[in-house]
Amino acid sequence: MGAFLDKPKTEKFNGHGEGNGLRYGLSSMQGWRVEMEDAHTAVMGLPAPGMADWSFFAVYDGHAGSRVAHYCSKHLLEHIIGTDSGPGGTDDSVDAVDPTVEAVKSGIRSGFLRIDEHMRSFSDLRNGMDRSGSTAVGVLLSPERLFFINCGDSRAVLYRDGQVCFATLDHKPCDPREKERIQNAGGSVMIQRVNGSLAVSRALGDFDYKCVDGKGQTEQLVSPEPEVVELSRCPERDRFVVLACDGIWDVMSNEELCEFVRSRLEVSHDLERVCNEVVDTCLHKGSRDNMSVVLVLFPNAPKISEEAVRKDAELNKYLESRVEEMLSGSGEDGVPDLVTVMRNLSADNIPDLPPGGGLASKRSVIETVYQHLNPHREEDGVSVKALSRRCSI
Repeated sequence: MGAFLDKPKTEKFNGHGEGNGLRYGLSSMQGWRVEMEDAHTAVMGLPAPGMADWSFFAVYDGHAGSRVAHYCSKHLLEHIIGTDSGPGGTDDSVDAVDPTVEAVKSGIRSGFLRIDEHMRSFSDLRNGMDRSGSTAVGVLLSPERLFFINCGDSRAVLYRDGQVCFATLDHKPCDPREKERIQNAGGSVMIQRVNGSLAVSRALGDFDYKCVDGKGQTEQLVSPEPEVVELSRCPERDRFVVLACDGIWDVMSNEELCEFVRSRLEVSHDLERVCNEVVDTCLHKGSRDNMSVVLVLFPNAPKISEEAVRKDAELNKYLESRVEEMLSGSGEDGVPDLVTVMRNLSADNIPDLPPGGGLASKRSVIETVYQHLNPHREEDGVSVKALSRRCSI
């Protein structure tokens, strides 16, 4: 869904913070889409009694507009914790200071259903003037636990002990359980989409798919019900959590993204920079969607490595010298374009490229030296997607 621009918008929105023993950074970029429909939430210290040492992070991937995603980014948390059935509430005699795991999970689920029903009352969403919807993926952290929350096909991963320990499961129409609900509501799954149109089977908003008479809120073609998974925190083993929309996951696997993040954390403590490298790399790998990533670091996250810093600097120097060599050695055919430079580099056996990112993660370095040495070359007509495909990066 959605049209594309002639040239990607690469300006980024960044943020970072620290508290409750955590550090976070985030980056979002519009990319090739005609509109930026992503949104995010990052809160350290929840505004509820006894929850000052809790934190909440989320990414929302809007579709058919940004209305639902932006509203949820501002209000979903208050629907989870600001009502009687929230984790910090008092339903079923839940102690606000130490809510049970089941009370928290119930509060999260109730918060999603409540905000979805609340948004249905908005006139523009009710009368069809705005048909937007949004996925939501998040993590709610207490001092002892992680609550992973997912509704749609954005994704969260936990990196622990040097590997992906946990990942949320995407809600896609072809999943047997999702397909059964869709068909029971009178719908169908065609070309892997709900009624041949919507690519996710759970989302907030999307009220055109939530109007089947006789079916409850979680029995509609598209359900607003999140899946919530609770894990105990392991202070000595937990490294980081990554939350991202499908514009990231379309071109990177769970393992690739986590290994790339780990390698970047060994050369930079600037979390905004690390997140920017993630979205830039995904753009150069061919992502055509909006891109958003939130990185949450635990105290035992990877630290700066002098060896990794040295190798990264040597790699950049090597790439710069190779680009200079190619441009200075051009003959009768003239100066090679950037596509040719990238193709030639991809044929090299280059050591120490960032895992998961490869040559695509160094395209900005290559492009900078290329433009410096050849400032009058016009490359705006080159599709990043075509470039990455033709260069096999």
